[in-house]
Amino acid sequence: MTDLPILTRRRIEAEFARGLYQEMAAEFGPAAALRVLTRAVAGVARAAGAEMAREAPGGRPDLDSFRAILPRWTAEDALRIEVLAESATEFHFNVTRCRYAEMYRALGIPELGAALSCNRDATFCEGYDPALKLERTQTLMQGASHCDFRYARPVDADSGS
Repeated sequence: MTDLPILTRRRIEAEFARGLYQEMAAEFGPAAALRVLTRAVAGVARAAGAEMAREAPGGRPDLDSFRAILPRWTAEDALRIEVLAESATEFHFNVTRCRYAEMYRALGIPELGAALSCNRDATFCEGYDPALKLERTQTLMQGASHCDFRYARPVDADSGS
């Protein structure tokens, strides 16, 4: 399934996750079900980050290699981004349209969108490069006018550890 665009993969995952969430919510309550789902997705994202890090040139991820994989998430016009700053130590952009959020709303599960997608971003970084940090204060998924992605990575960080 790795050849599928990520937006398509998220749709397939969302349809499965919706049923799983509903069953867990009925058994354990909605709050517990959401906690479990959030933790599970974070673990998957961390592992995906580590896998993609191994594909970085020389197996040493940095912001250049991170920027190079961004088209995987923007494929199918999934995200419209406005780049604000990019250098060896920072990559800042705003997402002005998110078809992931639109998809979760269309599937009738907007309350799961943050757990199934937004939740992945910071934990993906942990797996990809522990020195890469994400600061984000708002998302379209939660009703903001845009998502503010602010990635930072010290230039002297040892990504080989």
